[in-house]
Amino acid sequence: MYLAVCDDNKEDLNSIISLVDMWQVEHGATLSRRAFQSTVELLESARQERFTVYMLDVMMPGMDGLETAREIRRFDDAAEIVFFSTSPGFAYESYRVRALNYLLKPVEQRALFGMLDQLHLREQQNPEALTLKTSTTIVRVPYAQISFVEVIGKHLYFHLTDGNIREVAGALKNFEAILLPRPEFMRVHRSYIVNMFQVEELSSSGLRTFQGDSLPVSRLFYPQIQKDYMALLFERKGGGK
Repeated sequence: MYLAVCDDNKEDLNSIISLVDMWQVEHGATLSRRAFQSTVELLESARQERFTVYMLDVMMPGMDGLETAREIRRFDDAAEIVFFSTSPGFAYESYRVRALNYLLKPVEQRALFGMLDQLHLREQQNPEALTLKTSTTIVRVPYAQISFVEVIGKHLYFHLTDGNIREVAGALKNFEAILLPRPEFMRVHRSYIVNMFQVEELSSSGLRTFQGDSLPVSRLFYPQIQKDYMALLFERKGGGK
């Protein structure tokens, strides 16, 4: 999980961060978090880092938590959003942005731990996202948002469907065991693994993604890639078993 916690009240913010850190120590879970006292700073970071969970105070000066959540939903439909407030009066409105939870302040340890337990269990049971460790962040990227993975030297570049690119140190083989068992991911070249659901055109000379990227296809791999690609599309349309 990669949490963004935002509250203009420094004391409340520190209290929640302390609880989050306490939960992480008790569970030994992989978790990273950042704290913000300004929704403007949060949104600037969110457009670059893509947090997996946003924890927002409802009442904040300028852009409040609900407005911030609506802005987040414009560019991130997958992240979880949690609100906290001294009043239950905004709980109904929070569901309009598909909030996971609405916690009353002061936030109790039991309530926060229960929510984090729920998120952690879901992440373990349904790993529909890939955890990447870049030079500055740990981020969860939904598999559906990966267009292709490119290796250049000792670095991997995860090209996402929204145009962003995540750089990770390592070799392509480090992710083969994770990606290739999924039917939509295929190694089309020694330097590329591609999400074939993001392919607009495929031929022996190469492929083009829906994002407009042109990639080479190994002539050695092409016959099997073509066969597997057609089978993948057929199954997606409901023609498979």
